[in-house]
Amino acid sequence: MIEIRIHGRGGQGNVVAAYLLATAAFEEGRFAQAFPSFGAERRGAPVTAFVRMDSDPIRHRCQVLNPGFLIIQDQALLHIPGVTDGLSHGGGILVNSTISAADLSDRLGQAVVALPATSLATEILGRPVPNTALLSAFLALTGLLPQESLLKALGARFHGDILERNTRLVNEAASLVQENAWREEARAASA
Repeated sequence: MIEIRIHGRGGQGNVVAAYLLATAAFEEGRFAQAFPSFGAERRGAPVTAFVRMDSDPIRHRCQVLNPGFLIIQDQALLHIPGVTDGLSHGGGILVNSTISAADLSDRLGQAVVALPATSLATEILGRPVPNTALLSAFLALTGLLPQESLLKALGARFHGDILERNTRLVNEAASLVQENAWREEARAASA
C-alpha cells in the first residue's frame, strides 16, 4: 500500500488534491482512500490530507502516520514541528518552493524535490493554487500512475477553459522534474 500525506493551507486545494489523486488511482483500477484533517477551518490555516492506494481493498481507517511520500504545498509549513514526522526511510518529499532543492535538503537534512507550483499555477491558471502542479510532479517522480489518469480525474471535475489550462499545467509541471526519480522508492513502499 502506498500512503501519502499532503500538507497545505486552507485555500490551496489540499483536500481537492487528495481527492484527485484517489480518483486517478480509481481510474487505473486501484483501491484508494482520500480524507482530510482540519484544525481551524479558515483560509490560510494548516490542513492535512491523506491518500492511500493499493491493488487490494484498504481496511485502514486512520490517519497516515508513516507516509512513503510527503507533498508540502507551502514551504513555510516546513517550520511547523511534526510536518516531516513519520516519513518512511527513503521516502520522498515534494515541496512547493522557489528555494532550490539543494537548500531545502540542507535545511531538512534529507533529500527534497522543489517545484515552484504556485508560480506555475498563477501563470497558467491565473490563480495561486499549487495542487494540480504538485500532483503532476508527484506522478512524474514516482511513476505510480500515468499522467492520463490525473487528466481523467480533472476532466470529471472541470470543463472547458479551466480543464484546458489544468491540462497545460499538468504537462508543464511534469516536465520540470526528473521522471521516475522516485520509482524505486514507490516500488519499495508498495511492496
